[in-house]
Amino acid sequence: MAFLGPSKLPCSRIVCGLWQTSGGWGSATEAAAIEAIARLARAGHAFDGADHYGPSEQLMGAVREQLGAATPSFFTKWCPQPRRYSPVEVDAAIGRSLSRMRTPKLDLLQFHWWDYAMRAELEAALRDLQRLQAAGRIRELALTNFDTQHVVWMVDELRLPIAANQVQFSLVDQRPLRAMAPACAARGVQLLCYGTLLGGLLSDAWLGKPAPTPAELPTPSQRKYYNMLRAWGSWALFQELLAATKAVGSRHGVSVAVVGLAWVLAQPAVAGCIVGLRAGLSEHNEENAAALRVALTAADFAQLAAVTAKGADLFSKIGDCGDEYRG
Repeated sequence: MAFLGPSKLPCSRIVCGLWQTSGGWGSATEAAAIEAIARLARAGHAFDGADHYGPSEQLMGAVREQLGAATPSFFTKWCPQPRRYSPVEVDAAIGRSLSRMRTPKLDLLQFHWWDYAMRAELEAALRDLQRLQAAGRIRELALTNFDTQHVVWMVDELRLPIAANQVQFSLVDQRPLRAMAPACAARGVQLLCYGTLLGGLLSDAWLGKPAPTPAELPTPSQRKYYNMLRAWGSWALFQELLAATKAVGSRHGVSVAVVGLAWVLAQPAVAGCIVGLRAGLSEHNEENAAALRVALTAADFAQLAAVTAKGADLFSKIGDCGDEYRG
């Protein structure tokens, strides 16, 4: 278990991601989705949704009502189009999430902003979120896909109590190690990491397989992370990484995916990995939990580093965390 922000908000180290509720991964009935989320919530998992992830907020709200005081941490996001927002508009946006999630206070509100050039508007929105936090409507204020420069600005200059920043982090995409993780570790900001399993590509299922065709990548997450993988290196190099990860996993009696999770969880400032949940359709939670019991050795890290070092430097190629969303 990790704890976020001054209030020590509990956060399971494997967080169930609800991006999949927005469509494109198959559909389950609402009842089946609520049952799956409730079962995992009872087991102590935190959940990560957003105002634009389909019915994710409503599903978390239904489970919150069902479980009452036993509810774990439910995270959401506010991702507005950049412009000047009045305090009334910010109140309304957060109010919608509060209503959908059936709570008087959001556990963790993660804020995203697309355009860094609109700094005055960005600061105004942040100040309104800080006001709502002081008023008791937000427990912990966090970010999603901000770069290091702006995290440092918010914490050091604006003196905002930022609990976490959600970033892409995997064996393939190690950009957070360049600047983000050290800066966050020095400031008490933790990282919530997504894309760790590359939408399922970092798994035993793809070892020894030829490069996939578009038809073999049916979900938005697989298509997204396949493009990231191609920016990092060739399919042959990825096969080399899968083989090395498989060898490490075999020494510990775990899968490729578990090694990928354990590697990220061992990195500086990382509170948890967000693993997509196809609520009511499929899940790998028992397997994922094995990552919490694996202690990778120095030899394991060295074996993996020998392969990942052959890939492209994504920090130089793409930019800092979140820069891929700002082109």
